[in-house]
Amino acid sequence: MDFMELVKERYSVRRFSDRVVEKEALDKIIEAGRWAPTAANFQPQRLLIIKSPDELAKLKECTRFDFKSPLVIILCYDRTISWKRRYDGHDGGPEDVSIVSTLMMLQATELGLGTTWIGSFDPAMVKRAYNLPYHIEPVVILPLGYAADDSQPNPLHFKRDEMKDKIFIK
Repeated sequence: MDFMELVKERYSVRRFSDRVVEKEALDKIIEAGRWAPTAANFQPQRLLIIKSPDELAKLKECTRFDFKSPLVIILCYDRTISWKRRYDGHDGGPEDVSIVSTLMMLQATELGLGTTWIGSFDPAMVKRAYNLPYHIEPVVILPLGYAADDSQPNPLHFKRDEMKDKIFIK
C-alpha cells in the first residue's frame, strides 16, 4: 500500500470486535515503535501492554473512554532518560512518545488492525492503577484490535483544512 493511502485509510476506531490480536501482529507494531526516531536517540518510550480483562477494567477508573478493544497499549516515557532542551528544560518525552505512537498506529493499519488515540485520561490514576514508578509518565492510551463490522470513521475524519491556510513563508 502506498504511504499516502495508508495515512488516509487510518481512522480512529471506536468500536472493536472481540477478535484477539495475534502475537505476530503485536510484535510488528511494537517493532515499528522501536524504530521511531526519538530526541538524541535516547529512546525513553516505555510500553504497558494490557490484555487481561481485570487489567483492562482498571482503565475505567482512569478515563471515560472505553471502546472495548481486546488489547490496550499505554505509551509512557521515562523522564530520567528523556532528552531535555538546554534552553528552558523542556522535556522531549511526550513528543518522542507521540512519534512512537504514530508509527505504531500506521503499522497497525497496514496489518488490518485499528487504533484510537486516547489523550483524555488522568495520568495520576493510570500510575496508581498500574503501579508505575514515579519516573514513568503516561502520555497516550492506545486501544488496539480489529474494528467491529459496523465501525466507521467519524464524519469529521474526512474534513481537512487547506494547507494554504496553515503555511507561513517568510
